[in-house]
Amino acid sequence: MCFVAEVDRLVRLLDRQWVKIEPLLPPARPHARPHRLMVEAMIWVLRTGAPWRDLPAGYGPWQSVYTRLRRWAARGVLSSLFAALAVEHDSEGYLIDATIVRAHQDAHGARMRLGSQEIGRSRGGPTTKIHAVVDALGNPVCFALSPGQTHEMKLAHQLLANIANAYVIGDSVYSSLPLTLELEQRGCNVVIASNPTHRRRRIDRHLYRERCLVEHFFQRIKRFRRIATRFDKLSSSFLAFLHLAAALVWLT
Repeated sequence: MCFVAEVDRLVRLLDRQWVKIEPLLPPARPHARPHRLMVEAMIWVLRTGAPWRDLPAGYGPWQSVYTRLRRWAARGVLSSLFAALAVEHDSEGYLIDATIVRAHQDAHGARMRLGSQEIGRSRGGPTTKIHAVVDALGNPVCFALSPGQTHEMKLAHQLLANIANAYVIGDSVYSSLPLTLELEQRGCNVVIASNPTHRRRRIDRHLYRERCLVEHFFQRIKRFRRIATRFDKLSSSFLAFLHLAAALVWLT
């Protein structure tokens, strides 16, 4: 099977997937291109990482797909779609971590009035950091973006704010007494490895092995080339693609 045919097969939504997605999208406008075709076009760009102008003609004008993505990003359509699918997550436990994404040279240059970029500089050059929380089965629950050099703890309180009566797993970068006390006050079993510079805490080593689930999740979403390398100038566009990729994880 040739590459184009293989990609085309991978981006087509199954009927059972579309049945779940369709009610979560805005009502279609008269004479507008069907939502299903537009979503499959977005998935094509997400999976291939290709420039918008390389979108196959069968999906229609690339400007139409791009405009709809930007409109949905501004209205929070894709984030709401992901949240609606993620509501079924396993609340027994949660895992938190972050991963670095290299920003392409074309991702620079957006005007500040258009929105934030969340691109910074780390050892790997221009980068964005994806902060994520997944459930006990490794399915995504919530996200946040930051410049690549941002420390993970700066967003940890925000991402874990609504978690209670569950176990929370993280590596030593999340070893913080205020965070630990906050989680324990909410009835959480904190399974966070001790930082070598802090007082050593005893944790459930068997449970800590489950931390690989969040790493597996990052591997899954980075199979989408639009996530593995950031091409989008605005963080809102990149986050929209991230929510779309996470929604597809829930649909598989």
